[in-house]
Amino acid sequence: MLTEMRKVVVPVDFSRNTERVAEYGASIADKLGAQVLFFHVINDFQGYDMMLVHPSFLGMSKDMEEKAEERMAALVKDYARLKQGAIGNVVLGDAADEIINYAKLERADMIIIGTHGVKGLEKILIGSTADRVVKNAPCPVLVFNPFT
Repeated sequence: MLTEMRKVVVPVDFSRNTERVAEYGASIADKLGAQVLFFHVINDFQGYDMMLVHPSFLGMSKDMEEKAEERMAALVKDYARLKQGAIGNVVLGDAADEIINYAKLERADMIIIGTHGVKGLEKILIGSTADRVVKNAPCPVLVFNPFT
């Protein structure tokens, strides 16, 4: 039995591969007749508060949020052509946790997420966002490599 796809979450990090991730996710969602929910998480640096007590940190966080909101608005505008449209959301927090929470909140039918190719010690220390999303998502997750 096929499930109707209404909403597809496409996390973006505004790195150099964002265009590939957005295009791939939007293309699949559009073929499925689903709305695209672009989603960006700004790292909240939780646990680093003692190291980041300088007043300029608050300004930096605010700047990061403003830039992310601007980039998200431009991304949504670029994909306004989709059959079911696209929306965007920017939040502060841990990327994997927030993606999972957003998918639950929106009752998403799928998450389409790119990998970052993290290997070795870095993966052991910080974990893979895509891996954590796959293991804890409330819906199917399509993972792809935007580097190919």
